[in-house]
Amino acid sequence: MSHYLDFEAPLKELQEQIQQTEQIGKSTHVDMSDKIIALEQKYQETAQALFSQLSPWQRVQLSRHPDRPYTLAYINALTESTFMELHGDRNVKDDKAMVGGFGMLEGRSVMFIGQQKGINTKMRQYRNFGMPNPEGYRKALRLMHLAEKFNKPIVTFIDTPGAFPGLEAEERGQGEAIARNIYEMMRLKVPVICIIIGEGASGGALGIGVGDKVVMLENTWYSVISPESCSSILWRSWEHKEKAASALKLTPQDMKGFGLVDDIIQEPMDGAHRNHEEIFQSVKQSIVTYLKELDAISPEKRIAQRIEKFNNMGIWQ
Repeated sequence: MSHYLDFEAPLKELQEQIQQTEQIGKSTHVDMSDKIIALEQKYQETAQALFSQLSPWQRVQLSRHPDRPYTLAYINALTESTFMELHGDRNVKDDKAMVGGFGMLEGRSVMFIGQQKGINTKMRQYRNFGMPNPEGYRKALRLMHLAEKFNKPIVTFIDTPGAFPGLEAEERGQGEAIARNIYEMMRLKVPVICIIIGEGASGGALGIGVGDKVVMLENTWYSVISPESCSSILWRSWEHKEKAASALKLTPQDMKGFGLVDDIIQEPMDGAHRNHEEIFQSVKQSIVTYLKELDAISPEKRIAQRIEKFNNMGIWQ
């Protein structure tokens, strides 16, 4: 059953009307196709109106939508079942919140890495709600070096509420693991594409977010802190999360305007959560296009451009 957010209520009503009309047509053997077409047209128009004027907080809500595809769904769709997952950081354990491995994309071997959230309560606990421990970032770095060794491009999918803030994570060097990834990703000789497919929160996102192309899906966010945490720090309450979302300038349009991301991948009209196949195709085409562009540049020049891009962030003229 599809989930609908509060502001999607008009779409829910129309979808129910469409289903009821179809049921009446089946049970009475009356041709209801004209009414169904009219309702579907109304649905399209309503979706267009709703999704063309989303607030920053509504985009945050959409990025967390339970029907939205997660990292493994993208990888499996892009690689058409050729994905071979690799495990472990060769130090502590295999972090289930971070997944990665080789897969074939359009006949080419690519290293895919990303944070994975669970699709139900049991899987969310198993995946630690998409919050990696230090060994998750060290596993990601091991796989990046493996890709570099065999001269394979890297694609990362970012979708995390942040790195795991537990005591044991800090004891095992969470800050050092993320900093090491940022440092090493700057110097990778192979093309690196980073795609924010949901939540892009804080250092948890940045730990796999340094690349030649950093892009966001249309209904995602990227920020140093979540709106709820920002609200609780500034106003000692979560009630101001909508105000915080606007103040943080965390939408793809804001990020591109600041030069912090390179591109925005458009989602289906009523969001990625309503049409998985369409968003998979859009992401696939974007990756293929970016790889062609990056293949034409020498490794030395790519590294120089990557370093320059990130060095320019935060500079005030």
